[in-house]
Order: sequence, then C-alpha cells, then structure tokens
Amino acid sequence: MTKRLTEVAKKAGVSEATVSRVLNGRDGVSEATRTAVLTALDVLGYERPTKLRGERARLVGLVLPELQNPIFPALAEVVTGSLAQRGFTPALCARTIGGVSEMDYVEMLLDHQVSGVIFAGGSYALADARHDHYRRLTDRGLPVVLVNAGVDELGFPRVSTDDAVAVEQAYGHLRSLGHDRIGMVLGPEGHVPSRRKLNAMIQAAGWTDDEFVERSSFSMEGARVAATKLVERGVTGIICASDVLALGAIRAARRLGRAVPADVSVVGFDDSAFMTCTDPPLTTVRQPIETMGQAAVDLLVTQIEGAGVLHDELLFEPELVVRGSTAPAPGR
Repeated sequence: MTKRLTEVAKKAGVSEATVSRVLNGRDGVSEATRTAVLTALDVLGYERPTKLRGERARLVGLVLPELQNPIFPALAEVVTGSLAQRGFTPALCARTIGGVSEMDYVEMLLDHQVSGVIFAGGSYALADARHDHYRRLTDRGLPVVLVNAGVDELGFPRVSTDDAVAVEQAYGHLRSLGHDRIGMVLGPEGHVPSRRKLNAMIQAAGWTDDEFVERSSFSMEGARVAATKLVERGVTGIICASDVLALGAIRAARRLGRAVPADVSVVGFDDSAFMTCTDPPLTTVRQPIETMGQAAVDLLVTQIEGAGVLHDELLFEPELVVRGSTAPAPGR
C-alpha cells in the first residue's frame, strides 16, 4: 500500500496524504486533483477502490502501428498535446513486430476503463484483417475515432486525407513534367487507402489494367523490390503510397543504374520528418497531420461528452510539396 501511495503521488504531482484522501473518498480535495490522482492510478495499472470503479478514467488510448515511420510520431505529438489541453491523459500504444498486438492493446485499454480510443494505421484499414476487437469497443459503447480510411462496416467516425486529391496532385505534377509512363507502389491488396489511390489513378490516367502497379508492405525493402519491377518496365515516374515507400523506390532506381530525378522521378505521400534531408529531397504529398490530429481529438471528446456521434468521414485536402526527386522526363 505504501509503495502504491508513493508511486501514485509522484505520478499525479501531489502528496501521499492527498492520494489517501482521494482513495478513501474524503472531502477537501479539488475535482482537478481528484481526477489527476485517479488517472495516475489507471496509468500505473493499479486497481481502483470498489466505490470508485464505476467512474471511467480520463484516459484516452492512441493506438499506432509503429513508430519507425516518422509520420506516426508526428501524429502522436499533435494528438497527445491536444488531449492534454482538454484535460485527458493519453496512453500511447505502439505495436512492434512480435510484440503486443492491436487486439491485446484494446483489451488492456478496456481493463483501464479508458474514456475513448483513437486509432491510426490499424487493422481497420485492411479489408481482409480481423476486426473483432473493434466490435468489442462498439459493444462497450466506447467512443472511437479512426485516422485515415478504413472498412465501411465498422461505423466509426473517420478523419482522413483525401486520397483522390493526393493522386490527382501527384499525377498532374508528373504529367506536367512530360512523364507518360507513370507507375505506382501501393500497400497490400486489401489496404483501403491504397485502393482509393488506385481508383483515383485509374480515373486520372484512364488505365485499363494494372501493368504499372506494384504492391508492397510498408517497408523500404519491400518498396525497393516493387519499384525495381516498374523501372524494368520502362516507368519514368513513380507515385508511392508513403514516403518510406518512395525512399525504397529511389534505392531501386539507383541499384539499376538510374539517376533520380534525371532518369526516374519519384513522389511520396505524407511529408514526414526529414524528407527535406534525403538525397535528393523528396517531392511528396503532405498530409495535414496537425489539422487531422486536432479534428480527431475534437470528434472523440464530443462523443465522450455525450454530444452525439458524427458518422460521416471528414476529408482533408493534402498539399503537393515539390522538391528535388522530380524533374522533366528523360529526353524532354
């Protein structure tokens, strides 16, 4: 008990006596202090006293697929900061290979009686993945927001970048440079945002087959393999579904003895950190991460406060950022 009091007091920034008053339901403690103590209790994994268990914690889960891709730490910074300003404590859950799964994180968050969950890049974006754990959240009536496109039947509010506009911008840019053999490196077959990008490309380019489409896991090495096939087919411009895939495409071109952008132009998607520092600096389509992150928090808090659920998907327009990885097509 003494150890618990000490740890909770330190986490909440109050005295042990104050923690004791809160846990014993005594008067003389402000609501803000009481909330801080209960949140600290939840974050540290201690069980609440029986009389306090009916109250849901002001704890919000943020579940990410990884932290290696710089776009996810950038989103986490926006979301956690916005949650803190609204009086909530963020619980960051980032999956790792061979580590805790998204399904396991959901169970852990439910055990901690979180007020809501924000997901980014999760299984909801894969049409052929298991979605049972999301339905657990629905059954509990827990507020949830998804960042970027997911399968429709889940019914959660979504905050997404407009994938169609992103492709129109990237394709229009390459066409303006004289490229007419333009390929795409996309995520897996069932990845919903990649499907949207492909559909937009079919409309823009008038494709009737998938000759210039290759799919990859969201890794640099996977993209290198995929892009190699495109370059060997004579593609001079490549649009990628993420900046990480774009870096893999640049590596592929160079290993085949092609120069970027003199022989092959590459466009990424995200505008994640350090893309100005790559060689060459990456032309990419910027996701409005700050606006989207704040919108996701607003949607979640609205649900938590009982003001209703907006089931429509909010689409945010991206921005083409032209740097050094694109140039006129060879011979132009």
